[in-house]
Amino acid sequence: QVQLVESGGGLVQAGGSLRLSCAVSGINVGTRTMGWYRQAPGKQRELVATITSGSSTNYADSVKGRCTISGDNAKNTMYLYMNGLKPEDTAVYYCNAGPTFISRAYWGQGTQVTVSS
Repeated sequence: QVQLVESGGGLVQAGGSLRLSCAVSGINVGTRTMGWYRQAPGKQRELVATITSGSSTNYADSVKGRCTISGDNAKNTMYLYMNGLKPEDTAVYYCNAGPTFISRAYWGQGTQVTVSS
């Protein structure tokens, strides 16, 4: 059974920092592209950042320079470190394990990030 469990969200003031974690079980984070997505109220879910099995990273323009995605294969956990948070970063943040040739994609349940001005 595959599970992705996010944690680390919360309420933070503008300019603050948070580190989100995604604890994964049932699949190996080092074998597929992993990503963070977010969905603000009334908006579509959007990509925040991805990291490939080769550790190549990609970031949305809106967070570039303020976020760092990383993975720890030993802990089977993915992280998203965010600094310089803005009110427009307020959203539910979801962990995603991308599909492979033999496996579908998986999603976590999400963690709320609220940035106050």
